[in-house]
Amino acid sequence: MTNFSDLLLDVARVRSEFPILEREVHGKPLVYLDNAATCQTPQSVIDTFDDYYRQMNSNIHRGLHSLADEATAAFENARETVRGYINAGESREVIFTRGTTEALNLVAQSWGRANLAAGDEVLISHLEHHSNIVPWQLLAAERGFTIKVIPVDERGVLDMDAYRDLLNERTRLVAVNHVSNALGTINPVKEMASLAHQHGALILIDGAQAAPHLAIDVQDLGADFYALSAHKVYGPTGAGALYGRAELLEEMPPWQGGGEMIASVSFEVPTTFAAIPHKFEAGTPAIAEVVAFGRAIEWVNRIGLAHIAAWESRLLEHATSAVSTIDGLRIIGTAPQKAGVLSFVVDGAHSQDIGLLIDQFGVAIRTGHHCAQPLLARMGVDATCRASFAAYNTPEEVDVFVDGLRHVINMLR
Repeated sequence: MTNFSDLLLDVARVRSEFPILEREVHGKPLVYLDNAATCQTPQSVIDTFDDYYRQMNSNIHRGLHSLADEATAAFENARETVRGYINAGESREVIFTRGTTEALNLVAQSWGRANLAAGDEVLISHLEHHSNIVPWQLLAAERGFTIKVIPVDERGVLDMDAYRDLLNERTRLVAVNHVSNALGTINPVKEMASLAHQHGALILIDGAQAAPHLAIDVQDLGADFYALSAHKVYGPTGAGALYGRAELLEEMPPWQGGGEMIASVSFEVPTTFAAIPHKFEAGTPAIAEVVAFGRAIEWVNRIGLAHIAAWESRLLEHATSAVSTIDGLRIIGTAPQKAGVLSFVVDGAHSQDIGLLIDQFGVAIRTGHHCAQPLLARMGVDATCRASFAAYNTPEEVDVFVDGLRHVINMLR
């Protein structure tokens, strides 16, 4: 049995802040292990929406009245909170988006469209989420550059020797995730950034899965761009952020046009654009969601990311040990450095059937290809079951999950 007694996280107190954990599913207490898809939200973040719409609902940056001032201050305070969480040098280097997917597309459609052409190469990896594959495929079909793929080994670990060999004078961008959503592999992105820069290339890091588990310092990592989502970090859906180095963002053209992102518009002279970050924030944003994003990060800071990470690591250790005793179960992704993701297949049982049946025990896991079809194909499977952990999960929940899994497997066999 994995020891949790020495860890400085009061999981009972943490759980008390999440109302949804009080509910039942099919008459059983909810055991929510689908955190890599979306984390649950603490009451303090939920309250943000009530506070916002009751007290300050207004458009931002445009009005001179009190509500507009208050909403603008709350929105920009969230920007500063995100800046601190990832240690960006300046708040203007943080652009709010609808999530990681939009952030990655912003880089592709702005920086990529302006800088990539036939003869150039973009490196991505076998570990990527579709959101860091498809935008580059779409743009490559239009602009004529080449996409090259960094391979992974049978453990789900990036082949760094192959990465070094792929880098050359034609490499313009390396686009990789910090943590694999499908396997939990933690990539050596700081080393990868250094190597990319030695070849004159930039690096874009998909940090969606890293943000809830790892301390992020974009300056120390050497990131040129870094993307994250609120709903992976105990916040709401519909909000995320892109970090970009100021000098890069200043050179990049706008992606979307509309209100907020302009300095002046005229039919007689060329339209001029606002300074960063507003140049990339056209239209009315998801104001309440962004404010709630800031609140979610404040919650993580209050609990302590280091405490959360240590707790999740023990949960992963406990779960890995427990499922390893199940006959016919094979863990997919055995990298030595992993975040709280456990992906597996079972002989003679389809992952979808396991997911549907274990739900009857109140256990929520994710099944399928996890928007990482090339990776699963590389691992020799077309789908897996994935349990993923958060600060509010307990070893007792892991035991319920494993017991339920045993029952389900016996039913399917």
